Amino acid sequence: VQLVESGGGLVQPGGSLRLSCAASGFSVSSYAMNWYRQAPGKGRRLVATITSAGATINNADSLKGRFTISRDNAKNTVYLQMNSLKPEDTAVYYCNVRLPREYWGQGTQVTVSS
Repeated sequence: VQLVESGGGLVQPGGSLRLSCAASGFSVSSYAMNWYRQAPGKGRRLVATITSAGATINNADSLKGRFTISRDNAKNTVYLQMNSLKPEDTAVYYCNVRLPREYWGQGTQVTVSS
């Protein structure tokens, strides 16, 4: 099992990024997939979930309407579309799955700064 995130980078406030999580060793359509983030000096927090049925859950009111989780079953990849980015969105973003053993990707850095 492997999760590989990509798509992070430096973006100005108000900008957008799309993160990708390419999975191997299992099918993303069969399990709930999660995006977490860890800001500097803070703990890792759940951002969004997409269930095996395709339902999406944003886990913070402040992210609703700005962050959208989705998946492409053919590419076995999960995405996090992030719009209207704010400096407080600066963090390392991680992809996660519980099979039930828990797996994490290596993370991708997102920095929102002018």
